[in-house]
Amino acid sequence: MSQQGGRPTGHDDDWWRHLYDDSTDDTGPTPAPDSLDDRFASAAGAVGDPVDERPASEPVLPAPRAGAAGVTDTARRAPWEPPSARLTDPVTFPTATKPPGRSGQVPDRPPTAGATSPASEGPTEPPATAAPTSGTPEVPPPAPPPLPTTPPSWPSPEFRPAPPDAPPRPADPALAPPRPADPPLPPPPPADPPSGRTAPRIERPATSPRPRGYVGSRPPTYEAEPVALPAADPDDLDDLVADTVLDGARYGACTLRAVSVRGDSARYRGEARRDSLLTARFGTGEHALLLVAMATGARATPGAHRAAAEACHWIGRAVGRSHARLVADIRDGRRGDLKSGLHRLTDRSLGKLRASASEQGVDPEEYAAGLRCLLLSADPECRTRVFFGVGPGGLFRLRDGEWQDIEPQVAEIKGEPVMGFGSPPSETPEGDRFTMDLGIPTPPSPYEPAPEPPREPFRFRTSVARPGDTLLLCSGGLADPLRGEPELGDYLAERWSRPEPPGLAAFLADSQVRVKGYADDRTAAAVWEA
Repeated sequence: MSQQGGRPTGHDDDWWRHLYDDSTDDTGPTPAPDSLDDRFASAAGAVGDPVDERPASEPVLPAPRAGAAGVTDTARRAPWEPPSARLTDPVTFPTATKPPGRSGQVPDRPPTAGATSPASEGPTEPPATAAPTSGTPEVPPPAPPPLPTTPPSWPSPEFRPAPPDAPPRPADPALAPPRPADPPLPPPPPADPPSGRTAPRIERPATSPRPRGYVGSRPPTYEAEPVALPAADPDDLDDLVADTVLDGARYGACTLRAVSVRGDSARYRGEARRDSLLTARFGTGEHALLLVAMATGARATPGAHRAAAEACHWIGRAVGRSHARLVADIRDGRRGDLKSGLHRLTDRSLGKLRASASEQGVDPEEYAAGLRCLLLSADPECRTRVFFGVGPGGLFRLRDGEWQDIEPQVAEIKGEPVMGFGSPPSETPEGDRFTMDLGIPTPPSPYEPAPEPPREPFRFRTSVARPGDTLLLCSGGLADPLRGEPELGDYLAERWSRPEPPGLAAFLADSQVRVKGYADDRTAAAVWEA
């Protein structure tokens, strides 16, 4: 070959004509037709890479480059050849038994468009046949299928589903998910203690039943909760009375619980509570005296609650001033002195209440109240309980799970007068004998004062308590249903016969158990003996 514009020199260009002459066959170590594989083998021989002798019908493929990532010893495929069914080494595919998302290895990079599908398995395609010789026209190979422009969307980076026609691979034990740990076994039961020792026993406290709302065959007429408040005077707010009063204490060998609750009828109509409650302690230490006083005002009177509160204050002041003498009489058991002294204090207190009614211009019969009191000594060695008062109510004792009605009864004189005892004389001192009595009533004399109405008799009783007894003093609002509904007595006996006395809230709930037909105010004081 010469320079451009140069003149040929003859034999210097012979090698060029021999190489590119149309009549000269292609160079190469084999007489195979001219193809891409033949040219590659010829070039490899020219640079000194040894090539094995192969038959003419089998194409010669170059060896893989050393150190190439992702290339195995198998032959490379041409772009128009279908993908190989064998998997490459770096590809990891989950076994059929591995659930999604639990693969043992994570791929280093997402699949590309030209990457081999790791799940494609099937028979290997036979190698392409040799191309025709240079004397025959070449037939272009079939066009390869279009490759996807975007990578397939896999469910997760760790899971690649296999095609439906691909058979599942055998499970690989190295890639199998770890077996979940077995749940811990329950601890073995403790061994039996030695014969000489006894295992400690834990006893759970017995659960007490919930307080009941009512007893009896039918529910009460009124609602259980307050509905209306009493009317208030802006210039006399001290006259207001609370719906409920609750108190309690523990002295010596007794535990005291006291409560006063407005009745269902008064709660519904917006009336004030007619019952009044006073709990007080006079003195200190073992010489202290506890007083529980409760009073009930007259029914259907405007100032009934004021009369009841005033009666409690009058008796409280009288007992407080004489508490030292009363404590001594109780501890020494002087029952006669106690009865006469407390009778005098009660009459004095109720007399002041009648005087207050006259000062207010109110009828004494309307401004009246029944009064019931209980005296307790704070001395633990003294178990004498003293009751006194005037008016209706109840005094009960719970002993061995049974109620005992210990209300003192007042003797009533009935029948005709008996000769020599309460009957009038048969004749006058002058000797005149009486004749027949026509029964004509004598009109009252205008010069003599009208006779006073009969008063409530004074009631008095002393009781010596035993350990485990429960003494209950109550107004008529609770005494009447206790006497009229046996189920209420059974319920309270079960609740109050336990070793420990109830708390304030429990005592309040027990005292509010309702009975149909009884809707008055309830005031009660209970004493539990240790």
